[in-house]
Amino acid sequence: MKKNSQAAKAAESITDAANEIILESISDGVFTVDLDWRIMSFNRAAEEITGTPRSEAIGRYCWEVFRSNMCEGNCALKRTMKEGKSFVSSSTHIINNLRQNVPIAVSTSPLKNSKGQILGGVETFRDHSLVEELRRELSGSFEFGNMVSRSKTMKRIFNILPQVAESDSTVLIEGETGTGKELIARALHNLSWRKNEPFIAINCGALPDTLLESELFGFKAGAFTNADKDKPGLFQAAGMGTILLDEIGDTSPAFQVRLLRVLEEREFQPLGSIKAIKTETRILTATNCNLAEMVERGKFRRDLFYRINIISISLPPLRERMEDVPFLVEHFIKKLNFIKGRSISGVDKEAMSLLLTHDYPGNIRELENIIEHGFVLCNAGDLMVSHLPVSLLQRKDRMLSPAKSVIGENVAAFEEETIVAALKRNNYNRIAAARDLGIHKSTLFRKLQKYQISLPKYDGRSSRSNP
Repeated sequence: MKKNSQAAKAAESITDAANEIILESISDGVFTVDLDWRIMSFNRAAEEITGTPRSEAIGRYCWEVFRSNMCEGNCALKRTMKEGKSFVSSSTHIINNLRQNVPIAVSTSPLKNSKGQILGGVETFRDHSLVEELRRELSGSFEFGNMVSRSKTMKRIFNILPQVAESDSTVLIEGETGTGKELIARALHNLSWRKNEPFIAINCGALPDTLLESELFGFKAGAFTNADKDKPGLFQAAGMGTILLDEIGDTSPAFQVRLLRVLEEREFQPLGSIKAIKTETRILTATNCNLAEMVERGKFRRDLFYRINIISISLPPLRERMEDVPFLVEHFIKKLNFIKGRSISGVDKEAMSLLLTHDYPGNIRELENIIEHGFVLCNAGDLMVSHLPVSLLQRKDRMLSPAKSVIGENVAAFEEETIVAALKRNNYNRIAAARDLGIHKSTLFRKLQKYQISLPKYDGRSSRSNP
């Protein structure tokens, strides 16, 4: 008996070792949790996909490691442990330890002992990044950071971003409000050697000159009332990072002079200070104005324009790249599913048709707001027309009304001409004209009144000639 017991233990030990070797060898991530949702095992592939070492994962709650859009809502592992059955190939996203969004396919099963009692759950997951990349390639779309597009214009911009990022030259990003100017600026920062330094964006048009200068350059104690102590500005806070001066076209000539000095001398002077401070911050600028036209009208300094326009990136409005709408909708749905823990699958055909006929004066930001509005009214399944903002539907009706009016006017004019021609053909005999037109005589009389068609005193029924 003792020998049999030892043999059984040895066999069990060999089996456990074999299982561990198999788990460590497969390319799918595998982990197990107990009934309290704490991770009990975590294989090598799970470490690679999540970027989290096994030593940090074991003992933690699974949602702390994976940060998936499933965790708060439609968790496959939770359903497995509750219903005691397996679920295969659920799609979701996780956030790895580099804060990157990783698409994965998930399969789950209950973890049972020899008596069939559920001890927890086991989940296998596969990195679908390459599959997503292939899908985008086949669909003609491409992604750059938080931007997605299939527009040739945007593709050209995406292609030059790495080269522009390597340079320290000032960049002017032009585009209407909501086209993604700050996203381009962040991409330039993240692609540059400055990516580990601060990125700071400030809206220049939202602040008066004095406040804008104190925010950017800082001030010394006593520089103005209530300036009790020195305050460093954003240029000092940015250090060797990047500053985006948004809405640069809304700044005053006085501020433009000070900014020109910063660009030319690479130094700035805090308010109330007599000493200049050197800066190595890279400056990016953005505007929704046409600065070249403003220069010609004397509304923007010519020397500053040429200084910030070393490299220019012009973003097209969404109405000029409507082919991007379906891809942006898909992108925003994935993003909001993750943030809000929802499982919205897409947009139905009628709603998408409506989205494709809108001209988006607010550009990409407006489209994102429309989709977020849908998330407020819809918890799962497809977003329908009823989930879209009422203002979008009303605007569509207003756009269609003038078209209907023009069509109605054209039809009325044609009908009037047809009636007059029939009357002339029948020597103004109204009964004959009605028969010629294929309508009842009373209908003809109503239309004569409607169009105020004048008739001779005598019609074709009389033997007397018309005057």
